[in-house]
Amino acid sequence: MRAVRFSRYGGPEVLDVVDVVMPTPGDGEVLVQVVAAALNPGEIAIREGVFASIWPATFPEGQGNDFSGYVAEVGRGVVGIAIGDEVLGFAPRAAHSEFVVSRADLLVPKPIGLGWDQAASIAGAGATAWATVQSVMPQAGETVVVSAAAGGVGSLAAQLARGRGARVIGTASRSNFDFLRALDIEPVEYGPGLRERLLALAPEGVDAFLDNFGAGAVDLALQLGVSEVRINSIADPRAAQIHGVRTDAQQQASSPAVWNALAKLVQTYSLDEIQDAYRDVATRHTSGKRVLRLRWPEHSSPLG
Repeated sequence: MRAVRFSRYGGPEVLDVVDVVMPTPGDGEVLVQVVAAALNPGEIAIREGVFASIWPATFPEGQGNDFSGYVAEVGRGVVGIAIGDEVLGFAPRAAHSEFVVSRADLLVPKPIGLGWDQAASIAGAGATAWATVQSVMPQAGETVVVSAAAGGVGSLAAQLARGRGARVIGTASRSNFDFLRALDIEPVEYGPGLRERLLALAPEGVDAFLDNFGAGAVDLALQLGVSEVRINSIADPRAAQIHGVRTDAQQQASSPAVWNALAKLVQTYSLDEIQDAYRDVATRHTSGKRVLRLRWPEHSSPLG
């Protein structure tokens, strides 16, 4: 089978698509033929070696975590899952591959009516966005600021907060303003002068703040008078620790009930476009969620 691998830390140029041995599921495991796999900014930092002291790579290393696909083989002791089932799940550093082995308890049925690309984004960005919104509990009529609101997590979090009846202001580049307006999110340009622009948009104050990008967003939220318990940061753990703000993320919301409740915009790439895909994600100016398309099942039968 083909899979993405890298044999040294570096930029997208270190990523290769290579032939590897087909994995075999062990006890309690399932082999999945991957249809789509998500692209996440955090994987860039891992591949560049930023987190080498915490999550060191074992070269040649794989990439990708959340995915969707067909069950191809079932290991011993697995119940409730059959060959041909459509599933989604989470397989750390393994999902950018034509086949992946996953623990059975990290798979759930792909919801009926949910597209493969959307399903591939659920377990990572979807769960993270859900957790961030839950952490600050926006209420109808409140004003919530979402940083990097056009990104994978931000666009979902902004929509979830809007769905609770909150007014949502999203920071983004001007090129993403129309995208946010289409989601009923009020865009504001990030960069110098952001505090003044937010005060002009929300003169009565901001009730909650979701930081998805860092770059001083936690300090900005505090300057706007937002209470520490209603600030959540997934991008600046140091600032979060200093100021005692929340850091809820994927681990607080990774469940089938959450996954089945989410839907999102995605853009797809083929496996051979892996370098271009990560260059796109690295710009941090993308709209919605990016995924790799490993298979086009509408043109062939499952497992064919």
